[in-house]
Amino acid sequence: GTREFELLRPVRLVQHVHAVLLTGGSAFGLDAAGGVQSFLEERGIGYDAGVIKVPIVPAAVIFDLGVGDAKVRPDREMGYKACLAATAWESSEGAVGVGCGATVGKILGQERSSDGGVGTCSEKLNGGLVVGVLSVVNALGEIVDPATGQIVAGAKNPNGKGFVPTLEYMKSSAGSGSIFPRSNTTLCVVATNAALTRESATKVAQMAQDGLARVIRPAHTMYDGDVVFALSVGEKKCDVNLLGSVACELIAESILRAVRKIP
Repeated sequence: GTREFELLRPVRLVQHVHAVLLTGGSAFGLDAAGGVQSFLEERGIGYDAGVIKVPIVPAAVIFDLGVGDAKVRPDREMGYKACLAATAWESSEGAVGVGCGATVGKILGQERSSDGGVGTCSEKLNGGLVVGVLSVVNALGEIVDPATGQIVAGAKNPNGKGFVPTLEYMKSSAGSGSIFPRSNTTLCVVATNAALTRESATKVAQMAQDGLARVIRPAHTMYDGDVVFALSVGEKKCDVNLLGSVACELIAESILRAVRKIP
């Protein structure tokens, strides 16, 4: 589920967004964006529509209603409180915020999945350029460390030893495994102080999405609704190819951090 995505297209009038919301609760969770709008409106932040300033808040959700009580989900008040709790300092990681109900490795069903969560990382480049990433991983497949090839989090083996590789299970069952459609989503935000146009931001997001395929196996399935936002919050000059390549690496690392931060 998404909100205000049509406004992000290069041909649209609105040139800036004022916040990005990642939330749980599937489509119900989009209510939280109203709280973010209220927070911004109180501070006079928004698109100048003449009679009023309208905060533009694109949002994307993960499907996590199968974890815990499906009646408990983010609402407008929670969105407002999230703004109050926002900080410019290091963010919490693991099973926090949107990551509370995130899981990975669901080929054997929700009961054998591993916890997903939120991960962040950043890199400082020459000339004062900074690229930062926040990801929430809620994937169908397992998370693999590309340095070792080992599964870090995934479908827990019924025999209690390690994990069942998703793709191998799909092959052995001819693709008829216990897959839960629409219950998987990985959301990422790439932010940089480089100056980007809509077109170049789109390219950065496109390149950055390859980071998912580096650590999620399999990635980009029909049961995964993956989204990558790319945001520009500065005026530094930088080659788009460099930005996209660095963002790709950071997304992979942030996803690994998300599952490794689970207690």
